[in-house]
Amino acid sequence: MPASRMSTTPLPGIGVQYDLSTREHRHLSVIAHRDGTRTVNVYRADDPDACAQSLHLSPTETASLIDALMPDHHSPNVLHTTDLGLVAERIELSAHSHWNGRVLGEMRMRTDTGASVVAVLRRAEAIPSPAPDFRLAGGDTLIVIGTREGVEAAAAILGRE
Repeated sequence: MPASRMSTTPLPGIGVQYDLSTREHRHLSVIAHRDGTRTVNVYRADDPDACAQSLHLSPTETASLIDALMPDHHSPNVLHTTDLGLVAERIELSAHSHWNGRVLGEMRMRTDTGASVVAVLRRAEAIPSPAPDFRLAGGDTLIVIGTREGVEAAAAILGRE
C-alpha cells in the first residue's frame, strides 16, 4: 500500500501550505497563517483540485485539534526534549492573568521553579531573552525552558488569575 506524502509550499505574505496526499489518494491541506490561525481544506475524491470543505481555526482551536490527533503522552506545546531532561514549552498568558501588565521579574519564576522564560511571542513578533523589566501582556506566548517539573510549576504561576 503506498504511503502518504506531505509537501510544503511557502505562501509569501500569508504563511505556509502543507499538502497531504493519503494512501487512499485523498488530498487535504493545512495553511499555517502568519497570525497563528490555520485553514484546513479537504478536497473532493472525484476531483483532488476541487475543495469540498474549508475550516478556519483559531490558535486555540488548532491546539485542541492537535490534542485530539496526538497520543496523550505528547503535548502540542512541548517544543523539544533533550537527553538532559529539559523541555521547552509554549505557555500562553491569559488576558485575565494576574501577570497581565506586570513585569517579568515580579514573577520570580527562575528563582521559584528553576525554569526560565527564553522568549516571548507577541502577535507576529518574537522577543528573545526578555529582561526582568519586560512588561507582559495578555495573549503573549512565553517560551519557557526547564525540567518537566519546573515548566509545569511555571505554567501554574502563569495561569494565576
